[in-house]
Amino acid sequence: MRAVYTGAVPIDLRSDTVTRPSPEMRAVMARADVGDDVYGEDPSVRALEERVAALLGKERALYVPSGTMSNQIALLCHTNRSDEVYVGEGSHCAYYESGAGAAWAGVQFAEVGKGGTFTASELDAAIRPVAYYMPTPRLVVVENTHNRGGGKVFDQGEVEAIAKVARRHGLGLHLDGARLWNASARTGLAEETLAAPFDSVSVCFSKGLGAPVGSALVGSEALIGKAHRFRKMLGGGMRQAGILASAALHAVEHNRARLVRDHESAARLEEILAASPESGLRPHPAVTNIVLIETKAPAERLARAAAEVGVLVSVFGAHRLRVVTHMDVSLADVERAATQLLETSRAMSGP
Repeated sequence: MRAVYTGAVPIDLRSDTVTRPSPEMRAVMARADVGDDVYGEDPSVRALEERVAALLGKERALYVPSGTMSNQIALLCHTNRSDEVYVGEGSHCAYYESGAGAAWAGVQFAEVGKGGTFTASELDAAIRPVAYYMPTPRLVVVENTHNRGGGKVFDQGEVEAIAKVARRHGLGLHLDGARLWNASARTGLAEETLAAPFDSVSVCFSKGLGAPVGSALVGSEALIGKAHRFRKMLGGGMRQAGILASAALHAVEHNRARLVRDHESAARLEEILAASPESGLRPHPAVTNIVLIETKAPAERLARAAAEVGVLVSVFGAHRLRVVTHMDVSLADVERAATQLLETSRAMSGP
């Protein structure tokens, strides 16, 4: 949605991808050691990859330009053309990656469960028998936290049960952990614990952690060896990428602990909206830094009207908005945005 506010800087709650590098991060970028990463010679990229692999308890990591590329490389590594991949409802892989799973890996997605999460028993019931006239079951993807589910966190006990079902059926496991840092902050579980059941994990640096660019795919030596080739095929080989990787490493080291503040801001926004049900806004529970809001007025109209008074939000359905808190908005910003949303919705609802 195009911002139309002409006053002070708007409060941008469309996504946690809109953050800008802090002065400290820019200083780190300016003095980064660099080399040609296609030749494997960028020390800053290597430092980031080694740190992230260690954090997630895997053998190796690969720095890539985006979370979409990371997920697509994982699909290419795990699957063959015509295979079936099991995902939660509204999975990023199936919903927000431009049909790339079908275009590049040639897979089809089967949604399991409701609202983004699913159980081991639901997965077990969804897996097809192996037959020549059916797509071959091959991979399970868990998204944690789940974007379209409103920042939901998968219960780790359920994740472990899902992994047992997948192994029993001979399926691989991929974790779309674009916001895994938020899941760790919410649960208190280490990233390594959350990643342990999976063969591959994708994590993002440009969402809650505030880096300008990049994700990583993490897994075994063999898997990342395959992934390196697919990254080149997809055009993801970067040269002096250490300027970007240094920002990502700074974000990993300095911005993970503060994510609880974003969760507190989201909870405060939910609290303010829930206290005024007559406004025509009904927020979903704020689990992490994402709040889905059901609207009485058409969501597109409400989002445009909110932009005119300096609050930017995302449209997530005919009568649903999404707001995402992040490091570039303060608690006071979020409280002001909530008040503006209430006033705007009341004005549209009329007497």
